[in-house]
Amino acid sequence: MTVHSDSPLTLDGGCHCGNISFTLTWRGDAGTIPARACSCSFCTKHGAVWTAHHGSELTVTVKSAERVTEYQQGTLTATFHLCNVCGVVPLVTSEIEARTYAVVNVNTFRDVDESRLDRAPVSFDGEETADRLARRARGWIGTVTFSAK
Repeated sequence: MTVHSDSPLTLDGGCHCGNISFTLTWRGDAGTIPARACSCSFCTKHGAVWTAHHGSELTVTVKSAERVTEYQQGTLTATFHLCNVCGVVPLVTSEIEARTYAVVNVNTFRDVDESRLDRAPVSFDGEETADRLARRARGWIGTVTFSAK
């Protein structure tokens, strides 16, 4: 983690084996990082805890695309990116009006002081699809780039 008072926070992370890695450039206040533990069965079973900041930028690098599974459940509006080698889910994307939005799993960060994470449970049960997509467009990472290594 790189922090300078006058510059954005840079957070690096990825799956356990390194097949999927990311750099999150957090723009704006990063005194604490919201970390939301979704109560759905998929997130619970994977121990995933998500964060995003709308003004941030995410660069995702995939070494071997054949070793990544894209999984959708429930409303089919979010894609979980799972590494087939180590089983970790470092990010989720959602396509909204031809734009990719994302959240990243704080449990996949490298070198982040745990005290910076503001962990809290969250439930989206009963949320209508249109409301869900609007929430993501407002709050998820709005600049997402994928690259191959």
